[in-house]
Amino acid sequence: MAMRQTPLTCSGHTRPVVDLAFSGITPYGYFLISACKDGKPMLRQGDTGDWIGTFLGHKGAVWGATLNSDATKAATAAADFTAKVWDAVSGDEVLTLAHKHIVKTVTFTQDSNCLLTGGNDKLLRIYDLSSPDTAPQEIAGHTSAIKKALWCNDDKQILSAAEDKTIRLWDRNSTEVVKTLTFDASVSSMEYMADGEILVITYGKTIAFYNALSLDLIKAVEAPAPISSASLHPEKDFFVAGGEDFKLYKFDYSTKEELESYKGHFGPVHCVRFSPDGELYASGSEDGTLRLWQTAVGKTYGLWKCVLPEDLGTENSEQLYTVPPEIKA
Repeated sequence: MAMRQTPLTCSGHTRPVVDLAFSGITPYGYFLISACKDGKPMLRQGDTGDWIGTFLGHKGAVWGATLNSDATKAATAAADFTAKVWDAVSGDEVLTLAHKHIVKTVTFTQDSNCLLTGGNDKLLRIYDLSSPDTAPQEIAGHTSAIKKALWCNDDKQILSAAEDKTIRLWDRNSTEVVKTLTFDASVSSMEYMADGEILVITYGKTIAFYNALSLDLIKAVEAPAPISSASLHPEKDFFVAGGEDFKLYKFDYSTKEELESYKGHFGPVHCVRFSPDGELYASGSEDGTLRLWQTAVGKTYGLWKCVLPEDLGTENSEQLYTVPPEIKA
């Protein structure tokens, strides 16, 4: 019998969850940060969703959040015209980086020494975190608000998506545009996979995969509803997507076939990401919750425990597995 997907629900936020990001795998496991319009980004243990702490200091909605690979630093982008860098171990604020408008996106270089930001003032900024008093390098070119910006190609290039319906690839040193992609709708999300140099983007009902270096299209899939976010499994077997119909969709990456869909949220899904080990994916929603979903339903992992019929001592029992229904922050 097919087992039923039972997501873990992570509560604690009081407004819509608009962004989330995982760290890499560390000696202490991996971690998950969430950005929320309540202005209080939260850090959680990635495999269980257990609340670790809340970063307090922003005075407006937080639109973007990220962790560096070893989860020692966090960065957040907010409506209070600042980006902040935090010590992710102690929770202390390390830096406040003033901007001229709402900040939407933040991302560290691989060595954690530089922070890339973007937002409503249409500029990309690169901050050298070792000398924060130095003015950031600014890159202009977008004609409307920047929604997402990412490092790629070993941090030698930058990818940015904006409300101007373009994605642009920039050379970090010259700050020149290498290539521009134009769409018929605003790009709603962007994910970069260094392994294979794959760019995952969503716009309208489309989930598209591009080569991140050439920006050549690899493949595209139409989903049943408008999609806000998509994520490719680390081994590139599957991808998941969520959007306006409250559902999470899982597709086969090779065949583009829809494998499953799940409804667990009570509002549109704003963000979805696979964990670094690929065992689960997290979603954040307008309903104010994060949910963790198993990639392989029924596997014993994290807080999910698989109970097989022989373990129950009855031959006719359906396959079961137990999970705590809700995690309170």
